[in-house]
Amino acid sequence: MTETAVAPIFTRANPFPGRLVVNRRLNPESEKDTRHFEVDLTGWGLTYEVGDSMAIYPTNDPELVDEILTAISATGDELVKGSKTAELPVRDALLREYSITAITPKLLKAIAERAASAPLLNELLAPSRKEDLHSYLWGMEVIDFLNEHRSIHFQPAEFVGLLSKLQPRLYSIASSPKAFPDAVHFIIDVVRYESHGRMRKGVCSTFIADRAEKAPVLVYPSSSKFRLPEDPNTPIIMVGPGTGIAPFRAFLQERKAVGARGKSWLFFGSQREKCDYFYREEFEELKSEGFLTRIDCAFSRDQKHKIYVQHRMQENGPELWRWLEEGAHFFVCGDAKRMAKDVDAALTKIVEQEGGKNPEEASGYIEQLKKDKRYKRDVY
Repeated sequence: MTETAVAPIFTRANPFPGRLVVNRRLNPESEKDTRHFEVDLTGWGLTYEVGDSMAIYPTNDPELVDEILTAISATGDELVKGSKTAELPVRDALLREYSITAITPKLLKAIAERAASAPLLNELLAPSRKEDLHSYLWGMEVIDFLNEHRSIHFQPAEFVGLLSKLQPRLYSIASSPKAFPDAVHFIIDVVRYESHGRMRKGVCSTFIADRAEKAPVLVYPSSSKFRLPEDPNTPIIMVGPGTGIAPFRAFLQERKAVGARGKSWLFFGSQREKCDYFYREEFEELKSEGFLTRIDCAFSRDQKHKIYVQHRMQENGPELWRWLEEGAHFFVCGDAKRMAKDVDAALTKIVEQEGGKNPEEASGYIEQLKKDKRYKRDVY
């Protein structure tokens, strides 16, 4: 009697072990390090749609783990309670289960209580000083406080209890499953910067850029409402500067795969055309094939005055308004703090000027677009 193999069930708690097959820098001459990644999903048996995000489950930087172990005078073999498992060596816990960069309130409080002299920290922990505390902590990590307060001794088990759980990171998917059924693509800025005299590294971006080829890349899809219109003939306007281009590359691949003939307009922005025009050849091919009607680019540092995507929108206000009146869906992906707000303000101004509306009517028009699911944002 032969046993039937049971396919593993992949969940958020048990993500799929993908394999990194492409790790390509898109802008080798740029000061930014933006990369195209492809993860092989062969045999995963899950599904996702364009517009969805994918969770990547990183591990921490082994060098930083070693530095933290030295700071708390641990060998790495001491057993501690895991965030996912009952017990494991503290080195493994710090590598895989706990966030070792983010400073938690529990850790700050423990340091403030035990430090021989930390009057400023005690003051900043007052509820009324939240903004001041946020400013103080900018660019600082757990290791900074451990090095600054060497007199404080934490037992390994106690130390991990002061940390938060290492969370997966969500990235907008940059490919269509119809075009690439056995792989998922990402476009990611690899974060490295200096702060307080130390080089800092983005947890997940440097994991996939530097260490993911040696181990499985654990992934799991996250559903979104950032969807193409159901009617393939509906026009779409996409605003995606920088890595915000990711879902729109997927949108265009999807439309090509199904032979959709609805008009499409892409606004793309980055720093310099020479080195930061990601996927230029792909977009030119899509344009020649009729799946990308037009593309307007804004390269902020190619001239003395900064030009951003919202400026390109305003320059094309009359045409953009015509597309909206024809029923176009409007999509924005990227930075929530500045870009998305500036794009929203530009769109409102276009509606006001080209639609002959007062500010209140223009705002009402935008709200109606949102209610009708014709204005969608994937911002972070």
